[in-house]
Amino acid sequence: MANTRDFLFELGVEEMPSAPLNNAVKQLESLMGKGLDEAGLAHGAIRVISSPRRLAVLVSDVAEATEEIHSVLRGPSAKIAFDAEGNPTKAAEGFARKNGLVASELVRREDADGTEYVFAEQNTPSEPALPILTRVCEGLIPSIQWPNYRSQRWGSEHATFVRPVRWICCLFGEEVVPVSFADVVSGNTTRGHRVLSPGEHLVASTDAYEDVLESAHVLSAERREQVIREGIAKVESELGVRVDTPAKVFDEVVNLCEWPTVLVGHFDEEFLNVPSEIICESMLSNQRYFPTYDAQGNLTRAFVVVSNGDPKASATVIDGNERVVRARLYDAKFFYDEDLKVDLEVFRERLASVGFQQKLGTVLQKSDRMEDLALAIAREAHLGAHAASSAQRAAHLAKADLVSSAVVEFTSQQGVMGGYYATAAGEEPEVAAAIRDHYRPRFAGDDLPEGIAGCIVAVADKLDTIAGMFAIDEPPTGSKDPFALRRSAIGVLNILRTRLKCGYEAIVDAALEGYLEQGLEFDKAAVAASVCAFIKGRMAQMARDEKVSADTVAAVSDGDVTVPVHFFELAHALEEARANDREAFTNLATAYARAAHLADAELGIEVDRNLMGDAELALLDATDAARDEVASALDARDFKAVIAALAALRGPIDAFFDDVMVMDEDMAVRENRLRLLNRFESVFAGIANIGEMARK
Repeated sequence: MANTRDFLFELGVEEMPSAPLNNAVKQLESLMGKGLDEAGLAHGAIRVISSPRRLAVLVSDVAEATEEIHSVLRGPSAKIAFDAEGNPTKAAEGFARKNGLVASELVRREDADGTEYVFAEQNTPSEPALPILTRVCEGLIPSIQWPNYRSQRWGSEHATFVRPVRWICCLFGEEVVPVSFADVVSGNTTRGHRVLSPGEHLVASTDAYEDVLESAHVLSAERREQVIREGIAKVESELGVRVDTPAKVFDEVVNLCEWPTVLVGHFDEEFLNVPSEIICESMLSNQRYFPTYDAQGNLTRAFVVVSNGDPKASATVIDGNERVVRARLYDAKFFYDEDLKVDLEVFRERLASVGFQQKLGTVLQKSDRMEDLALAIAREAHLGAHAASSAQRAAHLAKADLVSSAVVEFTSQQGVMGGYYATAAGEEPEVAAAIRDHYRPRFAGDDLPEGIAGCIVAVADKLDTIAGMFAIDEPPTGSKDPFALRRSAIGVLNILRTRLKCGYEAIVDAALEGYLEQGLEFDKAAVAASVCAFIKGRMAQMARDEKVSADTVAAVSDGDVTVPVHFFELAHALEEARANDREAFTNLATAYARAAHLADAELGIEVDRNLMGDAELALLDATDAARDEVASALDARDFKAVIAALAALRGPIDAFFDDVMVMDEDMAVRENRLRLLNRFESVFAGIANIGEMARK
């Protein structure tokens, strides 16, 4: 077995932003592994170490050389490879060319079967690891992708990287591997923390690398995360608070430091009178401070700072951060106080100068459409006058805060601030809550609006956007969905399914009517069909995401059950029925598919009993009984009973096809049997195309 050594490749750069740093870390292991594997250099585990100023790869047990390879490949027989004069044929030349040889280099030899063949014999000599490691590293650096980030050039160099490269440390055991990039040449030194351990630090061998980093006040990402979490846990224990650490901000903070110290600052108590949402957004988004909450869930004055400086200067760091946060929060308080001086109706009037979409008008026009649509949704959901009135009022004011100073500064708080302003203006709590919640759900797994009025306004807002974009023929295509219509459709379906319990066709029609009244010209029927098909497609995808089989989803989608709550109940009932007796259900689906294939809708469903035999009469009686049971079960929305009634037809339809020749020579008998099949199929009509579940 070849001797092995550990290998280190460290690329030192100026401070990288968190997102591209994380993206590079995800690429490094595969890039290094691919480079070594393609070169044929055996190696062990690959581990990535990163900090804001470095990307490093540690590879264990790298072979000191590649293995020598002797390969022998048998080609065509000698009779085929050479003609009577001994000249190589096209077969020999092709075989040789395929293996990187010329025909004269092929070897003729008798094989074990006694036949003479030509062979391609090749020797690949062993290659030392050092030049391979150089090639791999120099190829790896420019291979790192930086999506959404423009690479930089520096000095007189033409090479690019996300930030200027300042040093390269590359070791194979104790030996320096020569690597060059952008006029930087590798060595055996790394660099420490800018403040606590500035300058170069010798790395005597690969094994010493992590110890050298820690002695130079640099921790790996895993260790930094551990230190920060332990520090936050200590703060929570000592202060009796909960520290809010959103994953995205926390990950960024981990990548903003090399030697983290968890500190606690405080802001002035007067800021607790400002809505906590804008206080927290200011701290999280602008300064990456973590807010804290007491046991009752109320925001406290304390906030957590992660410092990358000298722990001895913690008091100075805290004081500086408190000064910064004070200035930021004064701005937030000023915006909020100024907004409270403006009537919501005044804000709403200003929406006339805010564009919604070039072809769809202003946000004020959208607000007007949402009012009318809210009433249509309330009617469709059979809600009372109070809920309808609250929803209409909330829809009227829902977009007013878009022109407020606080939302202009803190855009993610749209809706939330409107809820505060509505409360301050004396609006009913249901109205204020609906304004606050009407953007929900904003992403997968987000909460739905709390109140019914909020659910109505949320559906009105999202469905108005979907309808408008389809009306101007700009639906989502492929990966292009600038108005997030797919996400909006899923939000609409979740609300309709779990809260409003109604369908979408009628409110799609109402949404399009609002655009027609505004003066937009389009084919309403065609657009409505497209919108409903789009929403139904999202509903089908949601069902598949819930582990309903694709053929079951296709069967239900082919029916007329479109009310979301009923669609999902039917899909799950079908899936459960098949799981309980797969063979019987598959036979039913196959029989239905056969019946549907033979049926002729133009003949109708009225049959003549006098032309029927026993199997036909049995199917007729079972079909009529099932039709009544299905109708009763549908009225009760008992989809398990619906499936049970349909499943009872399996025996009669099997017997019918076993005993009866449908396409009888007697035309009267044939057509009577086809009408019977029409009658059988009609029991399933509008529920599901069970035949889809028979397809392989």
